[in-house]
Amino acid sequence: MLQIDDTIISLDLIEKNFVCNLTACHGACCVEGDSGAPLTIDEISILEEVYPKIEPYLTDKSKKLIAEKGVFDIDTENDTVTPLINNKECAYLIYENNIAICGIEKAYNDKKINFRKPISCFLYPVRIKEYKNFTAINYDKWSICEPARVLGDKLGTPVYKFLKAPLIQRFGNEWFEKLEYAAKNYKNQKNK
Repeated sequence: MLQIDDTIISLDLIEKNFVCNLTACHGACCVEGDSGAPLTIDEISILEEVYPKIEPYLTDKSKKLIAEKGVFDIDTENDTVTPLINNKECAYLIYENNIAICGIEKAYNDKKINFRKPISCFLYPVRIKEYKNFTAINYDKWSICEPARVLGDKLGTPVYKFLKAPLIQRFGNEWFEKLEYAAKNYKNQKNK
């Protein structure tokens, strides 16, 4: 583990490689799982505000579910998450060329909204857990992401480099620079 400020970071972010390969996995992380994507209270407020601009991108099933449940749901662990259609796919999921993509991000890319997508989605395969005195940052290894690990190995891209933009969004530039410095020192020490 590494510590930067009040964060504890799994060495997997440095040691493991990862680059999403949507042509191989077809966005399975938006379809599989036992819960929706974790949402912060701030993200729920944003979704409630921008939902009218996201709605045109969504399927009829998604629109109906969100009309019934709202822009978020509470899962079995009492966490706020994105709603799921039939306890499977995310309600914000849409398909383009047989690949699951985020309807929220599509609206963002079309410059309809300023919110890209939930940070938990943007950061995946990294998961954040807040504790009283620190924030844990861990790599979540899921079998459906095997194509991303293969591509990451082929390209030699560590998890933290693949996730540079969302890590900076969540923790800031200065924090990320510290992470890069620590990663470089760690690899130098390991290679000695």
